[in-house]
Amino acid sequence: MKSLFTKTLVAGAIALSTVTTAMAADITGAGATFPYPIYAKWAEAYKAKTNNGLNYQSIGSSGGIKQIKAKTVDFGATDNPVKFEELEKDGMVQFPAIIGGVVPILNVDGIKPGQLKVTGDVLAQMFMGYIVNWNDKKIADLNPGVKLPDATITVVHRADGSGTTAIFTDYLAKVNADWKSTVGAGAAVKWPAASSIGGKGNEGVAANVSRVKNSIGYVEYAYTKKNGTPYFNLVNAAGQTVKPDDETFAAAAAGTDWAKIPGMGAFITNAPGAKSWPITGASFILMYKDPANKANSAEVLKFFDFAFKEGKKMAADLDYVPMPDATTDFIRKSVWNQVKTK
Repeated sequence: MKSLFTKTLVAGAIALSTVTTAMAADITGAGATFPYPIYAKWAEAYKAKTNNGLNYQSIGSSGGIKQIKAKTVDFGATDNPVKFEELEKDGMVQFPAIIGGVVPILNVDGIKPGQLKVTGDVLAQMFMGYIVNWNDKKIADLNPGVKLPDATITVVHRADGSGTTAIFTDYLAKVNADWKSTVGAGAAVKWPAASSIGGKGNEGVAANVSRVKNSIGYVEYAYTKKNGTPYFNLVNAAGQTVKPDDETFAAAAAGTDWAKIPGMGAFITNAPGAKSWPITGASFILMYKDPANKANSAEVLKFFDFAFKEGKKMAADLDYVPMPDATTDFIRKSVWNQVKTK
C-alpha cells in the first residue's frame, strides 16, 4: 500500500494538472522527484496569489533533462547538474532552486528513526552487498546494545534515471574506494547487491522500503519525515554523528560559493564541518536562453522569484534549505538576465 504522503503527492499532481489545462498562463516543468514536495507547496501558494498554475511532472532528473531538451516543457529540473560545456552547447542556463538532504532509510522491526548510525564506508558495503546481514559485526560495533536481527538486507534503489541517485552515489564514491572503482557515480548505476529491488521516484523507493521487511533505501528527507520512516544517522567527514535536518543540510552547503562555479552545477556531498550532513545536495532548474515560448519563460522566472522571496518558510517546514539571498541575487542578475523573455 502506498503511503499517505505518496497519495497526497499524486493527488496534488492531479489537482495541479487539472487546473493547468484551463489556464493559458500556466507553466510546465518536469524532472526531479527530490524537490517535488516543495515545488507542490510553492505552486499552491503561487496559484492562490497570481491565479497562474504550475503543472510539474515528478518523473526523475533524467526525464526532466530529456523533456527540456525535447522542448516539451518550460523548464527541466535535475539534482544531477548538467556540465557547463553541455549547457553552452544546448543554449541553456542552470541555477539551483533548493537544497535538501538524501537520507538512507530502513525497515527493521523495533528500530526507530535515528536509532542506528553508520559510517559512509559501512553504508557503501551494505549497498554493495558486501555486508549482507543486519547483525553483521560492522553494523553491531557501531550500535552497541541494539538488538539486530539475523536477517538478509534487501537493497531498494531507484529504477529510473535519478538525481537523488547521482547525489547518493557521488557520496558513496567519495567514502568507499571499491564503490568508486566498481560501481561509480551517476544518475543510473548497476546495483551490485544480490538482494535488491527497484522503485520509481523517491515515492517508489519510500513505498518499497515501507513494504519490504529488513530493507534499506535512500530518499530525499521530506519523504521520510512525512511518513515517519526510520532512517540512519551518519558519521560525517569530521567524525561526528549527525542527524538529517535543515540545520545539518545548511551546514553542509555553507561553504559552497555558487557564483564561482561555471553553470552553478556542483555536488556538495561529504562536506567538511562538524555539523554537516554528508549526503546534501541541490536541485537545479534548466531553461533555454532563447525559449520558444517567451511569455511562459517569463512566468517561470516570476514563479521562482516568488519562491525565493516568499517560499522560505514553506521550504523550512519541509526541512529543505532555501538558497541564500546572496545566491538568489546572483541568479537574478547573472543567470536570469540571459533568458530572453520578450
